[in-house]
Amino acid sequence: MKYVFSPEAQSTLPIRGTDELFPVNRVYCIGRNYAAHAIEMGHDPDKEPPFFFQKNPDNLLPEGKDFPYPPMTSDVHHEIELAVALKSGGSNLSAGDALDCVFGYAVSLDMTRRDLQGQMKKMGRPWEIGKAFEHSAPCSALVPASDIGHPSEGEIWLKINGATQQEGDLNQLIWKIPEMISYLSDYFSLHPGDVILTGTPAGVGPVEKGDNLHGHIAGVGDLHVKVV
Repeated sequence: MKYVFSPEAQSTLPIRGTDELFPVNRVYCIGRNYAAHAIEMGHDPDKEPPFFFQKNPDNLLPEGKDFPYPPMTSDVHHEIELAVALKSGGSNLSAGDALDCVFGYAVSLDMTRRDLQGQMKKMGRPWEIGKAFEHSAPCSALVPASDIGHPSEGEIWLKINGATQQEGDLNQLIWKIPEMISYLSDYFSLHPGDVILTGTPAGVGPVEKGDNLHGHIAGVGDLHVKVV
């Protein structure tokens, strides 16, 4: 097969404890999936069905790499999230079958150009300019579900320069992991390599160059990122 130019390299995530790589297909993100965060963003979580937006596969920033402060913004926010990586997929999956599709989990960040996202909201336009920029999804190595099971509770937090900024528990997810996968599969054909960021607890806020971010999810692991 001949290409008109050399294609970009496959986006991947490392797998903890191995030299294998997980090939990333698509990245879905659910919005306002913790009640306290929905409220702090000015929304009523009891009145909204789930909704999703996408990042690009190459937006994932594997652990060990710094997060470069992006251009065209002065208000970049942190959002600590559990990432779910799929090993299989399909359409119209039931919640009861959804976890069979999961390969593993990781600690991730949905970095957001909040000022640009806010401008898009006011104009009723898509959010990609605020969400899907380069390196906008720092992510730890994946931990296979075969090693840790499927976390449904446990603390999730983010510290900046040692001070806690976000904290919650996975049991506070409004839409649980099987429900998210099932719901998405009604609208998209899910595939091996798809990654789902599952939402963030309250406490989102700005980062500055020089900040050291430490994210943690009980049973999954840690993510360390420096803003440069």
